[in-house]
Amino acid sequence: MQIYSENQRRLAKIIAEDATRSNWTDWKWHVRNSIKSIEGVERLLGIQFTGKERAALKNTTEKFPMAITPYYLSLIDPKDYRNDPVFMQAFPSTDELRIESHDMSDPLHEDEDSPVPGLTHRYPDRVLLHVSNTCAMYCRHCTRKRKVGDRDSIPSRDDLRQGIEYIRNTPQVRDVLLSGGDPFLLSDDMLDWLLTEISSIEHVEVVRIGTRTPVVLPYRITDDLVEMLKKHHPLWINTHFNHPAEITASSKQALAKLANAGIPLGNQSVLLAGVNDCPRLIKVLNHKLVRNRVRPYYLYQCDLSEGLTHFRTPIGKGIEILESLRGHTSGFSIPTYVVDAPGGGGKIPLMPNYIISWTANKVVLRNYEGVITTYHEPAHYEPTYCDRECSTCNLQLREADAEEKAIGIESLLADWDDAQSLTPEENERIGRRTDAA
Repeated sequence: MQIYSENQRRLAKIIAEDATRSNWTDWKWHVRNSIKSIEGVERLLGIQFTGKERAALKNTTEKFPMAITPYYLSLIDPKDYRNDPVFMQAFPSTDELRIESHDMSDPLHEDEDSPVPGLTHRYPDRVLLHVSNTCAMYCRHCTRKRKVGDRDSIPSRDDLRQGIEYIRNTPQVRDVLLSGGDPFLLSDDMLDWLLTEISSIEHVEVVRIGTRTPVVLPYRITDDLVEMLKKHHPLWINTHFNHPAEITASSKQALAKLANAGIPLGNQSVLLAGVNDCPRLIKVLNHKLVRNRVRPYYLYQCDLSEGLTHFRTPIGKGIEILESLRGHTSGFSIPTYVVDAPGGGGKIPLMPNYIISWTANKVVLRNYEGVITTYHEPAHYEPTYCDRECSTCNLQLREADAEEKAIGIESLLADWDDAQSLTPEENERIGRRTDAA
């Protein structure tokens, strides 16, 4: 597909009679002309819903707003739009109003792990900073449906300073993820200021940006934006392609600009029923990504957010997809399949079982073909006892470690921690001991 194809020219002329190629490749033009109504989609795609369908769809958009860039809309096949993967990700469904008992508005408990407004601190050494609640397009599978599109709560510089000061005063934070909404919906100047402030903090080693603009608004990746980003290395960018149909001439150009600037690129796909729940499709997607210098990073199990029930697959489907990748393609073309645990438990990796059994000196393994083999453990391994005194250790790690204590399972394995067990707070047996005392 070429940039400014015949179909895109047709859509541009419907939107604005005097539209030109320069309009089409202007990201701000797409934001200004974002399609936000059912009637707008009907007019541009040349389709028509029944009155009953239209009324039901408007009930959905009243709860979960719609916004689609003209570019992303141009990828939809109007002849088979109900099965089109782009349409399904962009256009509302009445199924979004089906809220089940286990669905939550904030399934990841980001708000509860927020020490200051707009910042989530879940893992010991990294934080997520919400820098925008606005997106180029409102993905129907978004886990933050409760926030995205809320233009009344776009963070100001003063709001963001609270998060920046928290990072500055928390020395164990070495990794900062800018998220939203979409950080690239901020102006270049705002992003430059934000990145300058964060990179001035001595203990911050890396900054990551999560953006879907290369997918839904690739023209946002301008030469000026890239030149600004180059000033702030080490910088990593993760984007969000879910289907091979999203990789177009325009998106390839955007990815090339970022990669040529020396920015490592990753991709986070979400497993979506009816969109990409196919082993062959995911393999094709990942192969297209690596050809464009994008490393498949995560394959997410769809979250328990309100309005996403119709998109969720069984975890078994994700395991099946991993089975189809391991051994059948390059290791760097295989993402980590994760569940972002409800309740704020963080990302839990899932994979097929490759260990069949083990003893004190052998591990029985199987490969992707089903071949079973034995790995012999070393007979004379002498473990290095760790007392956290790195300066005297024979392994010669001379760098200071900002993390002062072990957390969770690590504490049970660590030589230097005296933890013997992990016990739930409301354990009845421990409660009886307390009562007896």
